Amino acid sequence: MTDVLNIAAQFDLRSAPSSYRECSEGHINGTYFIYCEKGERYVLQRINTSVFKDPDGLMKNIIGVTEHISKKIEAAGGDVKRGTLHFISTKDGSVYYRDENGGCWRAYEYVRNVVGYQSAESPKVFESVGRAFGKFQMQLADYDVTRLVETIPDFHNTPARYRAFEEALCANAAGRAESVPDEIAFVKEHRVICSYIMDRMEAGVIPRRVTHNDTKLNNILLDKVTGKPVCVIDLDTVMPGSVLFDFGDAIRFGASSAAEDETDLDLVYMREDMFNAFARGFIGGLDGSLTDMEILALPMGAMIITLETGIRFLTDYLNGDTYFRIHYPTQNLDRARNQFKLVLDMEQKMPQMLATVKKYL
Repeated sequence: MTDVLNIAAQFDLRSAPSSYRECSEGHINGTYFIYCEKGERYVLQRINTSVFKDPDGLMKNIIGVTEHISKKIEAAGGDVKRGTLHFISTKDGSVYYRDENGGCWRAYEYVRNVVGYQSAESPKVFESVGRAFGKFQMQLADYDVTRLVETIPDFHNTPARYRAFEEALCANAAGRAESVPDEIAFVKEHRVICSYIMDRMEAGVIPRRVTHNDTKLNNILLDKVTGKPVCVIDLDTVMPGSVLFDFGDAIRFGASSAAEDETDLDLVYMREDMFNAFARGFIGGLDGSLTDMEILALPMGAMIITLETGIRFLTDYLNGDTYFRIHYPTQNLDRARNQFKLVLDMEQKMPQMLATVKKYL
């Protein structure tokens, strides 16, 4: 069993760690809240090196980005301590600690008096989250993207995700392919749209930007009192990408009417009020810097990233659940079905979604 307190003690904390609580949220990394003798609190994470195979490059990305954002916040007279993540070095000056089993751990300051949501409680909250993610991109608009390591190659490359699905289907490592014919057929029927974003990026009609690439609602911390965004977290996937990645992932997660693993698909649909609110906040946060092509492509971006996520869940299910953390055997399958239902609903609502974003041309 992992000795969490002993690992926490390897970092340059202001007092000795005395207790901890494990965080149950998140699919990838293991997260613990550390409580210290003098009242300090920290966040300790075990980096999933099966997913993030280059922890040195990963931490270089995160430290570079957070230091850049800190300078922007300071120049604007903001709260530097709360406005971005601040990582803690180990006692020997390293950016992460490697345990005796080869596990890689990092620690950072706990941001106090904040709350994170697993689902948007109101359009007002979701608009605020959208503005925060838009502002995040604007803060990094002048960041040198050549400094960034690609932490997960082809992370939002939907055609590559489709190819991985085909490979998983062919291998059928977990012997599950025969039990999911409808889901397999759905993915194959939508193959033609998988290249929508990548084709436009390669043609240069959609520009590359520094993007978060994992804009779930719970990756924004909001002030408990004011409800305003405080800090963008979970920066493992900050890489060069398209604004459609960030917009799309936020919509597929935050504008859904139900939890990501809801099994009653009649309860799953895209909320138009949430789509409208996030679009207003996100585009506003980017402060007019989007091209007309990007704005018009936002609805398709939402549908493509939702489809891609469903493909990833189904692929992991076919592979035997080797990537995403699960809490019961069919959770990845339930997640995939959930995403595919959202895709169907977005297809029906595409005219309304387009009408919404055209207001910002």
